Amino acid sequence: MFKPSITLLSAAVCVALAGCAGTTNKTAEPVKLVQDKQYDNVLLQEFSGPYQGVPQFDKMKLSDLEAALEIGMADNLKEIEAIANNPAEPNFDNTIVALERTGAALDRVFTYYGLWSSNISSPEFREIQSRVVPKFSEFSSKITQNQKLFERVKTVYESAEYKKLTAEEQRITWMRYNSFARNGATLTGDDAKRYADINLELSKLHTKFANNVLADEENYVVYLSEAQLSGLPESFVASAAAAAKARGKSGMYAITNSRSSMDPFLTYSTERELREKVWNNYYNRGNNGGEFDNKAIISEILKLRHERVNLLGYENYAQWRLEDRMAKKPENAMALMKKVWPAAIARVEEEVADMQAIADKEGAKITIKPWDYRFYAEKVRQAKYQLDSNEVKAYLQLDNLREAMFYVAGRLFNFEFTEITDGSVPVFHPDVRVWEVTDKTSGENIGLWYLDPFARKGKRSGAWALSYRSHTTFDGKTNVLSSNNSNFVKAPEGEVTLISWSDAETYFHEFGHALHALSSNVKYPSSNSGVRDYTEFQSQLLERWLATDEVINRYLVHYKTGKPMPKALIEKIKKSATFNQGFATTEYLGSAIMDMLFHTTDPDKIGDPVAFEKSQLDALGMPSEVVMRHRTTHFGHVFSGEGYSAGYYGYLWAEVLTSDAAEAFADSPGGFYDKDVAQRLVDYLFSVRNAMDPAEAYRKFRGRDAKVEALMRDRGFPVEK
Repeated sequence: MFKPSITLLSAAVCVALAGCAGTTNKTAEPVKLVQDKQYDNVLLQEFSGPYQGVPQFDKMKLSDLEAALEIGMADNLKEIEAIANNPAEPNFDNTIVALERTGAALDRVFTYYGLWSSNISSPEFREIQSRVVPKFSEFSSKITQNQKLFERVKTVYESAEYKKLTAEEQRITWMRYNSFARNGATLTGDDAKRYADINLELSKLHTKFANNVLADEENYVVYLSEAQLSGLPESFVASAAAAAKARGKSGMYAITNSRSSMDPFLTYSTERELREKVWNNYYNRGNNGGEFDNKAIISEILKLRHERVNLLGYENYAQWRLEDRMAKKPENAMALMKKVWPAAIARVEEEVADMQAIADKEGAKITIKPWDYRFYAEKVRQAKYQLDSNEVKAYLQLDNLREAMFYVAGRLFNFEFTEITDGSVPVFHPDVRVWEVTDKTSGENIGLWYLDPFARKGKRSGAWALSYRSHTTFDGKTNVLSSNNSNFVKAPEGEVTLISWSDAETYFHEFGHALHALSSNVKYPSSNSGVRDYTEFQSQLLERWLATDEVINRYLVHYKTGKPMPKALIEKIKKSATFNQGFATTEYLGSAIMDMLFHTTDPDKIGDPVAFEKSQLDALGMPSEVVMRHRTTHFGHVFSGEGYSAGYYGYLWAEVLTSDAAEAFADSPGGFYDKDVAQRLVDYLFSVRNAMDPAEAYRKFRGRDAKVEALMRDRGFPVEK
């Protein structure tokens, strides 16, 4: 389910956006179920049509959004008040389960809000967003600071009944209590008011940060003439022409300010000055001065976050953030990162030496700069492994890769995907397609999978997964509505879309999130929430199936000849698996370490965030040829909301689990399709979602905790003996 990127709404979501209804008691009339209410506004209405109901994307109107949000929040607060003021003694059913039923109408509105925010944004939407986000914060505070509600939850959590609950019931009770206690419910008087005021201000700043980045992505486009296309692959040129035409620049070629356009341009273009320009456009987003500059916003966000957690008694924001995550303490997260960091930057030094040698041999008379890294890394790849990324790309057809993902899902999860082409399921853009997901054995409907693969104006960069509805059984079984969203550059009409190996891994990665949602077997809505340094694990793990022989032999065929990828090319890919890991690991760790430093340092000592970024990375020995994957001024994971703030390290934490789990498959008799290991994968790593402590779930799968040495082996780094 989409959750707006605003301060603490994620905490309130646990209370406010789960299901729908009120509760009953012995001394009062039954509370009217809000789910029985008939709404005129389509954004609030129950999903209708087939497959247990689907979002009415064909009927949604932006003009309905603001009113729908206000009505949804008001009705949700009525439900909350009914639970908080129930005169019956608090118990699991009339408090915790009742909360699981609240907010269904608002939940539906957020489905549409999430699409306008991420997939089909516009200046008109952003105006509405700037008005409603502060209201979200006020709404959140009314729930987290509802003392009567908190006392009821606390009573259940501390009751004798709690010990008799099932493991899942105990966990959702703990999560509710914990979300209240950690998010201001224990504060009173002036402290409680200040806490709410900080949340309100942060909500505005997060939205402004995100919109500034999007503005820089839309405003900085490099248009090329035919004479400036040297080195670029044919498929990329065709896509760039289509992108320019869509922007009213027919006859030119557009390099948009997105990773999916920037990355291949820097890899193949022989125009060094243009590479530098494209690089600067991308990595300076949010740092260009003027109305869209993010530096002052970052400073204010850090100060407010620090002040807020001080009110709760924490020394710094990271300490508060990690308390209920797998890492537990900032020191543990930093220790993992610093264990990998020396090997990563040492590998960068080797990579740069290899690249400089080629540049010198060619008589380029340059010193390798960040905008040269991808270009010369590609030359090194070809020299060392005789592996041409463009040659590989010819076998990576977007549609075939989708079918490959379906194949993997069938082998591991017993899922079958059948496209819905009769128009019975509305979509929000012509590019979106929908598949029904069923169990291959029983034919039972599991849910729907929506795919929105292509970049366009108004769609934020990157790739992500959304769930429009999650699996539950506590009030009857619900199916899953899951969505994957990417920014691949669309090929011209009638041509196939080809993507890089890295993009193919990302495609599988996001599908892993979808499978995590589709395989859910939990009872309550809250169990579908995630622990941030664990939720990336399942998706990272699914990337490993791209390189399996079964996928390569069946689906990686040449887009022109239809012939399978040659075994010699496959061997080159596998031999080069650890190639450029210095760059990949260092650019990621630079971002993750800076995230932690920003949130463990007194904001008054930080000053200019860009200057702080430079001084800290210099102290760490960050190679000058590499920059953070997400530089501070466009680090949306951290500053457009709080989903990954002080938590970007979680990708590495999850990667340790991924590498260790991958070895469990590799060492099994059936390899990556071993039935026994696959069953444990589904039972303990996917279907349980957050109904079980992640550390316990992993031990059930593996028989022990994960070992960091598996990660070092995966990346070709030295392993201490």
